[in-house]
Amino acid sequence: MKRIIIHPGSVLMLFILFFFTGCQPKEKGSNTIKPNIIIFYVDDLGYGDIGVNGAKGVKTPNIDKLAREGINFTDAHSSAATCTPSRYSLLTGEYAFRNKAKILPGDAPLIISPDQPTLPKMLKKANYKTGVVGKWHLGLGDGNVDWNEEIKPGPLEIGFDYAFLIPATGDRVPTVYMENRDIVNLDPADPITVSYKEKVGDRPTGEERPDLLRQPADLQHSKTIINGISRIGYMAGGESALWKDEDFPDVLTNKAFEFIQANKDNPFFLYYAFHDIHVPRLPHPRFQGKSEMGPRGDAIVQVDWVLGQVVQKLKELKLAENTLVIFTSDNGPVLNDGYEDEAVALLGDHRPGGIFRGGKYSILEAGTRMPTIASWPGTIQPGVNDALINQLDFYASFSGLLHIPLAEGEAPDSENVLPALLGKNQEGRKIMIEESFYNMALREGHWKYIPPLAREPGFEKVKQIEAGDSPVPQLFDLSVDPSENNNLAQQYPARVKQMESILESLKKNPK
Repeated sequence: MKRIIIHPGSVLMLFILFFFTGCQPKEKGSNTIKPNIIIFYVDDLGYGDIGVNGAKGVKTPNIDKLAREGINFTDAHSSAATCTPSRYSLLTGEYAFRNKAKILPGDAPLIISPDQPTLPKMLKKANYKTGVVGKWHLGLGDGNVDWNEEIKPGPLEIGFDYAFLIPATGDRVPTVYMENRDIVNLDPADPITVSYKEKVGDRPTGEERPDLLRQPADLQHSKTIINGISRIGYMAGGESALWKDEDFPDVLTNKAFEFIQANKDNPFFLYYAFHDIHVPRLPHPRFQGKSEMGPRGDAIVQVDWVLGQVVQKLKELKLAENTLVIFTSDNGPVLNDGYEDEAVALLGDHRPGGIFRGGKYSILEAGTRMPTIASWPGTIQPGVNDALINQLDFYASFSGLLHIPLAEGEAPDSENVLPALLGKNQEGRKIMIEESFYNMALREGHWKYIPPLAREPGFEKVKQIEAGDSPVPQLFDLSVDPSENNNLAQQYPARVKQMESILESLKKNPK
């Protein structure tokens, strides 16, 4: 046998070559590519609220640029027409109704079990660093939170390495920031007390002192006044920890910068959950008057600015070409939702839901059809995509991208639509449930079935553009009637029966 002799110097050169080439990112498309992932999750932003989708009276140059350089999806959906359910589904890959998830009060326990598989946990299997910045509204603790002690379980117990939160929503107490498990800037000598049942402390309420309010509010939003805005619930103490609503864009974006900077040398996942354009709408002074639609339009301008700032930071750190950015919203638009801020009076020709009817809370298309953009420079070819996709599908799609197998029962309602997400094709889901405040509908391709629903007691209290529910079945062909004006149920009784059966089956069993 012929002997092969390798010179020691050659071994050294091979080692050096292997070391340096092994440290470089593989070409996109190989099994080892791990892009950073950022999901920008806006609150209450409608399909028509951005420039590329026809917005009037407000300019969104950064969002429009992202769309031009990426993919603008025309039939992408949140899982529900309200906030907590959509956020739950995004992070678990499961329809929220399976966990009876509804809009949570500000002192609700964590709705995602620490034992449950989640999107950040899945990404950590591929050595991602995971962070959440912004509005949480998925509950905290075990149902008896002491805001003056370490608060858990929370984001860190369900897979996030870092969290900087608005604990619930801007219109609910406590009006303080939470970093990881602690309230920021809390003075132990001035402890926080929160109650959603009876008044605590001596801060005035909106009911008692409407003269102190910067925005008139309905009865639900007329409890403790903080920063000139009355909120849902009562709060005492915590003076040094109170936020100023106008500072949200700067505070949250700076925290996002810190997370990105700290993790620039390893793959990361950032879930940036905006407070905007949820009520109360109090944009920073530098954005006030920048639209023609008052505070709601100015808040959209503020969202656009934040997106631009983060994208610019990615470019500065030379991370842009290895970052998948997704921009979307949690549910459809709503105008007056507890506060009077001129949203209706200054609407003009603008249509927040675009050509679609409905909005937040609604079973009609604008309730869940979201502005959705995906961008990954150098990987995603720009274009428009009509695939039917759901935010549920990010879970399975990312697992497919990273070749992470899902366990039995993990993300049970999520489907891998990665080819559509990356613009390789326009084939998305075949069927999908749409959930409103009260009802559930079925999408099967371009067909949509809404089961009959009599309005329940208290229904009129829900603030919405249109509910869309009816005591008779509704069937729409969205390919010719995207605005859901022509009910075809009587013309296609067999299809109604078939889709009713599919919906009932899906409600009982995933996929």
